Amino acid sequence: MILTRRQALKLAGALSGSSFADLACTEARPRPRLLPSWLAIPEPFKVELPLPKLLKPMRSEGTVDYYEMTARPATVELIPGVQTSIWAYEGMLPGPTIEARSGRTISLRLRNSLPVPIVNHLHGGRTESLSDGYPTDFVLPDSGEAFDGGNPQRSVSGEREYRYDNRQRAAQLWYHDHRMDFSGPQVWRGLIGLYIIRDEEEDRLPLPRGEKEVPLVICDRSFNADGSLAYPSINPTLRDSPGVTHSYMGGVLGDVILVNGAPWPGLSVANTRYRFRVLNASNARRYELALDPAPARSASFLQIGSDGGLLGSPVRRRTIRIAPAERFDLIVDFSAYPPGTAVTLRNLADSGRAGSILRFHVDRKEKDASMIPERLSSFEPIDTRDVVTTREFDFRFDRSSHIWTINGRPFDERRIDAAPRLDSTEIWRLRSDFNHPLHLHLAHFQVLAHGGPPGLWDAGWKDTIDMEPGQATTIAMRFSGYRGKYVFHCHNLEHEDMAMMANMEVV
Repeated sequence: MILTRRQALKLAGALSGSSFADLACTEARPRPRLLPSWLAIPEPFKVELPLPKLLKPMRSEGTVDYYEMTARPATVELIPGVQTSIWAYEGMLPGPTIEARSGRTISLRLRNSLPVPIVNHLHGGRTESLSDGYPTDFVLPDSGEAFDGGNPQRSVSGEREYRYDNRQRAAQLWYHDHRMDFSGPQVWRGLIGLYIIRDEEEDRLPLPRGEKEVPLVICDRSFNADGSLAYPSINPTLRDSPGVTHSYMGGVLGDVILVNGAPWPGLSVANTRYRFRVLNASNARRYELALDPAPARSASFLQIGSDGGLLGSPVRRRTIRIAPAERFDLIVDFSAYPPGTAVTLRNLADSGRAGSILRFHVDRKEKDASMIPERLSSFEPIDTRDVVTTREFDFRFDRSSHIWTINGRPFDERRIDAAPRLDSTEIWRLRSDFNHPLHLHLAHFQVLAHGGPPGLWDAGWKDTIDMEPGQATTIAMRFSGYRGKYVFHCHNLEHEDMAMMANMEVV
């Protein structure tokens, strides 16, 4: 018998010997909690920023590029001098970057050499349902071992072909594990990677390129004394009994900040413009990015893109607030600093070591051939006169069931919570009792209201929006591309694993 998510969570609580009720009696909603490392935390800015490797296609035929990738255990050096076991695509954290062209299809054959099921989700992709990474569409281990909880009609053993048509504009997407009830620990162990779509519109722009286009995959992790990754799973094997120990139901925070898999790294830069493609790949941690020292006569950042690609025009920003799963495409002009300057990328949302992320060393002069045009893209706002339906969703912690819910109900894969029509436009009104970064599969949206008028951080096409406690948020979206069953959920991964997810079926 396949357990529903709610049944599994109740079973998990019983098996752990923990009482979720004890927590609920003392706190209306559990908050994210720091998981301390037992390993000596390294000094910051002692290692160089690594760059994710590029995955090359095995072959190309017509308009299709064929890739192969394996999710497998690996031992890597995240902390200098310390060996850490991870689960990762091609044994790397982050996994290899896939570069796609808009309009060209990618066939990705993903093999599972891990001891548990995986599900691959292309976050931000407009993808057919069978390749989207629905949480129960398991890729079972290549050992042939069976697991409960998957959809027997849509699960496969050993490997699966995912097809991504890339019928969308240039943007920085990312891929990650999306296994039912276990996204949090499996992403924490390393199952993340970048997926960048390029197109002719972006190619024509004189933006920084080559070594001056730098991905920054930011995440936090904690470590045990033996160098292994610490995480408060009820069952550390991740074979069954989903969930975290009750103290961490609000989200898990690590005390080591990794950028591209390195703790607090440094990057040598010239006194020119750089393009930084930033992803928050943390389970629950938010960041507010700032430069220290800030440039004297200009904004710290020039935002040129968001989750769904380029903005219509650049936006000058002093700081960048980024929630889990959000992406920001940023220009930093280091000509504001003389050679010899050290510039630290700070996190104003925290203090101590969690208040620092990366250090830039301006160490040379170079001629800058890049420019940032005032007009970036043919960006069109959604016409609200096309709206056919308005829906309302309430995201909150249920004290009676002690789980995270949408409209008072935990996730049930058999229930359809919204059935938008293909190519229709809808408005969704959202309410939140806490910080919940909402992510929609398939549909991109524009922000109409966010606790008042949209903020600077809401510009452009989005697939993730950070809702704050008590905020009323309104978004408008088009359901284009494909029919089928998809999910939307909180991207605090502990909230997602604890039932804050719902179904939509595009009809």
